[in-house]
Amino acid sequence: MAEEELPGVLVLDIGGTHGVLENLAALLKKHFHLITMKEFLGNKEEMSKKIQSIFVFECRPTIDRELLESLPNLKVIGNSGVGVDHLDLKMISSFGVKVTNTPHAVADPTADIGMALMLASARRLVEGNVLSFPG
Repeated sequence: MAEEELPGVLVLDIGGTHGVLENLAALLKKHFHLITMKEFLGNKEEMSKKIQSIFVFECRPTIDRELLESLPNLKVIGNSGVGVDHLDLKMISSFGVKVTNTPHAVADPTADIGMALMLASARRLVEGNVLSFPG
């Protein structure tokens, strides 16, 4: 598929401090034409028609009424995290837009960290790590 044929997805940026991670962007590019917020704001008239999805990474970009009104072909907002507290679901649904998230994405890592912390606490691992032994 040519890039023009791929559905457009709006992201805040690629890389940098708040952008989508480079390796994740590479995966997304296989299925979508990525449009950064800078590109969108630089040419709203043309870009707004191409964007069918928004990929929210680390609560960015901010989804507000103004943004939704400027995207007539928007169908879905994909949130890369577990919670959707940062999204106004009622307002978004009033535009006929669906919201998705990844509810189980961090379940296993969270359990792993919980077990590691319990074991470290029970075995006083942190205290033992800072002891200095004579050489």
